[in-house]
Parts: sequence; C-alpha cells; structure tokens
Amino acid sequence: MEICGPRLLTRIAELARVGGLEGGGCCRLALTEADKAGRAQVVAWMRELGMDVRVDALGNTVGRRAGRRDDLPAVMTGSHIDTVRTGGIYDGSLGVLAGLEIIQSLHEAGHQTEHPLEVGFFTNEEGSRFAPDMMGSLVYVGDLAVDAARAAQDAEGVSVGDALDSLGLAGDAPVPGPAPHAFVELHIEQGPVLDREGVDIGVVTAVQGIRWQKLTLTGVSNHAGTSPMSMRADAVYVAARITTMVRELTAEVGAPMVGTVGHMAVRPNLVNVVANHVELTTDLRHVDAAVLVQAEATCNARIAEICAVEGVGLQTERLASFDPFSFDPATVGRVRAAAAARGLSHRDMVSGAGHDAQIHGRVAPAAMVFVPSVGGISHNIEEHTEDHHLVAGAQVLMDVMLGLAS
Repeated sequence: MEICGPRLLTRIAELARVGGLEGGGCCRLALTEADKAGRAQVVAWMRELGMDVRVDALGNTVGRRAGRRDDLPAVMTGSHIDTVRTGGIYDGSLGVLAGLEIIQSLHEAGHQTEHPLEVGFFTNEEGSRFAPDMMGSLVYVGDLAVDAARAAQDAEGVSVGDALDSLGLAGDAPVPGPAPHAFVELHIEQGPVLDREGVDIGVVTAVQGIRWQKLTLTGVSNHAGTSPMSMRADAVYVAARITTMVRELTAEVGAPMVGTVGHMAVRPNLVNVVANHVELTTDLRHVDAAVLVQAEATCNARIAEICAVEGVGLQTERLASFDPFSFDPATVGRVRAAAAARGLSHRDMVSGAGHDAQIHGRVAPAAMVFVPSVGGISHNIEEHTEDHHLVAGAQVLMDVMLGLAS
C-alpha cells in the first residue's frame, strides 16, 4: 500500500505558512496565537478525514480512526507542531502530517485495520517556552501531574495554565490518556549522520539522557572604570568561565558527551557597568546514565567553586531530567524490516535529541523512524530534508503501523 507523496508535501507546506518566517522556517512557540492557529489547521484536517478528535486538559490532541475491533488499543503515531523561535518546517510537523497522510491513504484504499489508528500532537514538546520539554507527553502518560504542568512559567511569568485558558486550548479528555498498543514516531534526524553517510532511514534504537538546569548568578554592579579587577564580583565573568568549563568537561568525558550553554540573560547589560546578575542554562547529554550523572556532578561542583572564588552568589533550578531510553527491540525490528523491504538503505542509531516517542515508550512498545537532515541543520530556518526522504520515511511509518495494527 502506498501513500500519496505530493499530498504529504502540500500539507507540510501549508502548515509551514502558519507562523512562517521571512527566508523560510517557522515560529510557533508553544501556547501562542501561532500555535493555536497551527492546531486549528491540523484539527480541521483530522475532521475532514472523519477522525474522532479528543483534547485533554493540557491541549494534547489525538485523532482516531476506528478499527475492525474498536475495543483493542490503538496503534499511535504523532509528534508535535510547536517550534523553537527560529525553527524549521519539518521538526515535529513531519511526524504529525505523515500520520494524517497514512489515514487518508487507507481511506482511499478502503483498508480497515484490526486495531484503531491514532495520530496525536503533544503540547510543548520543544520546551523552548516552558520547562520541561516533552511536557504534553509526560502528562499524557501520567508522569507529570496536570497541575504541575499548568504551574510552569515562561520567562515573562506567564503560566502554562494561563496560556491554555486564554487561548481556549484545554479540553476535557481524561489524563492520563489511554496507553496505545504501540507508538511509532517519524522525525527528521536533526543531526548530520544520515546525510553525511548517504543513508535513507535511521532506525532509532535509543535516546540519550538529558539534564537541563538554570543558574542564577548574583554579583555586585559597579562602575567599569573605577572598580579594580581584584575587587569585582562580576557575574558575566563567572558566566563566561562556566561556559568554557562546560565545553572543557565534554572533552574530558569524551564523545558522545555533549554540553551546551544555550541561554544567557545579563543585567544591567550596559557597556560601562560590571554586571550583577546573569541567568544561564546548562544542557548536558550522554547515552550512558552513570556517565551523565557523574558529568553533571562534576559540572555542578566546578560551578560552585568558580562562584565561591569570585564571590558571586549562585542559585540553581532543575529544568528537565531524562535518563537514556532504549526503544522496544521488537518494534525497532519492524522499522528495520520495513526499510529493507522497501529497498531503502538504513542504519541503527541513537538519537541525540529528546522525542515524544521516548515518553510514550514508558507505557507501550515504541520506536522511531529518522530521515536525513541536510547538513545536519535543525532548530534553524535553513532546516531541510529532501522530498524523497520525507516520502520514504512516511512510507516506512505506514508499513510499520499496518504491521502493528493487523
């Protein structure tokens, strides 16, 4: 059974126009007006396909196509449609829209599966506006309470609950949601491996662990010309040392360890004033849980030491913590077999980014299908995946879902 490639590409282009950026790319930060408009478009497509749509208290949205035996748990696919501020048009959206294309292709073929099929998109997967990332999926599987999720605030002090209520995006479907028979997600790789090696399909076996934290550094604001260097409590200098230390730590631990200081806000942020306040984040990732725990402990000890030496106050806040996750071997095997049956080159790989599938994998067998990202670029308006790879990934996803749903 075949999907309709041109129709998939058309939907991707249409959704990209919602929150579209000059020069390409997309901005649909979670729980903004652009996110609301994107949700409305996807839900409209679901309803056009005759799907039953349910929305839960966090705005997680799932469209359902009945099976021959509707008492059986559904085979679910999906991802997210929220983006980072300067995002691409494929990250997340591909997985949702491929699911809709599969549903439409099955309709046209007159094919009914034994199990129901579901396509979902989950709130605040990116974590760019609210922490933690993958928030909607965590609520959906019951690992994050709705009240705790609603209480999370963005940098301006707006809570998830306030945003949901003001936009009218909360529904009444129960949470946790029903555990599926299996969950399979199609996603762009967001890294360079498949593109560099000329491989069509990534068979994702695991996702590396993630530790996010926010640091608040408090120094003393003073005149840049009259404050001797030896008498300063310079929050920016400490932030710079921490940034360098994180990079050096990843080299000490070695590949595949990665570490990033991705956000920094300085006050008073003036050319001739020693800064007294910096907020910054650290993002540490590794495939081995024990290595990640040790690396974070080392990182935090060094941060505390730098602050103490420089006389700068330190407060820390945990933003996200996800252990490495391994996908279900049998479901992963289905992805591998589907790619091979289509004559597509494929390789096993570990994901460097977090995904909704790893959260749903806590309650059901799960797997992921990756397609190449040209140049490994993502979270960038230049993010690109070739059309034939988008279509091939959706075709593999369909084949896996049909096997699981039969």
